[in-house]
Amino acid sequence: MTATPDSRTASAAPATRHDWQRGEIEALLALPFNDLLFRAQSVHREHFDPNAVQISTLLSIKTGACPEDCKYCPQSGHYNTGLEREKLLQVEAVLEQARRAKEVGASRFCMGAAWKHPSAKDMPYVLEMVKGVRALGLETCMTLGMLSREQAEQLNDAGLDYYNHNLDTSPEYYGEIITTRTYADRLETLDHVRQAGMKICSGGILGMGESVNDRAGLLQQLANLPTHPESVPINMLIRIQGTPLEHVEDLDPLDFIRTIAVARILMPRSHVRLAAGRELMSDETQAMAFFAGANSIFYGERLLTAQNPQASHDKQLFDRLGLHPEQREEADDATQEAALQARIASARLEALTTDASAPRRATRGAVADV
Repeated sequence: MTATPDSRTASAAPATRHDWQRGEIEALLALPFNDLLFRAQSVHREHFDPNAVQISTLLSIKTGACPEDCKYCPQSGHYNTGLEREKLLQVEAVLEQARRAKEVGASRFCMGAAWKHPSAKDMPYVLEMVKGVRALGLETCMTLGMLSREQAEQLNDAGLDYYNHNLDTSPEYYGEIITTRTYADRLETLDHVRQAGMKICSGGILGMGESVNDRAGLLQQLANLPTHPESVPINMLIRIQGTPLEHVEDLDPLDFIRTIAVARILMPRSHVRLAAGRELMSDETQAMAFFAGANSIFYGERLLTAQNPQASHDKQLFDRLGLHPEQREEADDATQEAALQARIASARLEALTTDASAPRRATRGAVADV
């Protein structure tokens, strides 16, 4: 049988590009499913250990009352979703959660705050959180809303590794989802982050009623950035009662997998993260996502205000699939412990405010910028 020059014989690892056309991406999304996954897996193997998955833990450090009107998000102050609001956590409470995250295998600790942008009065506390988490030997990531150039530089100087700021969807569909922040605002924040020297975590949300063309448009925006995001979270909408998207039609899981695969092809050296919505997926769907090129997850029981598969189930799934956590180089334990204790002492002396004493409740909700 003679092979034809189609997607099965195309080069698996072409040169990294930043000039993708919308039609090219739509054509990839329309490939026969097996051909698309074969191509994505081939690209993945060129750049990563195919059985290693980067593990992150995400903590909401300030929950609810966000002034933005993102239609998917229960943290928006515009909608009545029953979400319990929480003020900014104390630094020491955040560091304790980071320690627990490391104990269950996380290599990156992500902190999210429901803000339009961080205020001047909150920045010192945020910077202490970054320094303290880094002292544990964990990579650090934050999502705090829009950043000025000065704030981006402050976070970089504190040692923040990654800043998350999602594009959410295509430029054309964006106005259907949010009106309080423009697409240009999001791109400007990403530019501030990159210019300050930090790595970028940026992706989007699928299943918000967008078209295939919109999914191609989102991927086009990400893949045509001057430097690809180091981390690309692909979220599946979690429909939340009280939000404008609570009755949107469910996304076909195969369309979700197709988007993961095309993200891998377009951004071959980026970590593609299987993010919100994972608790809605069967083990088989998650396995297909890993085969399609996803190589990062959030691990643990909370994903901002959304439920996330329990860590024990994740471990069982990894064992069944022969996957293992991606490793990173760290300082020795004694060095990390000494640095962490110094950070905790500093945090205590500064008497940082807020509601860390109250027990945290798992609350239904959708991902907000992870």
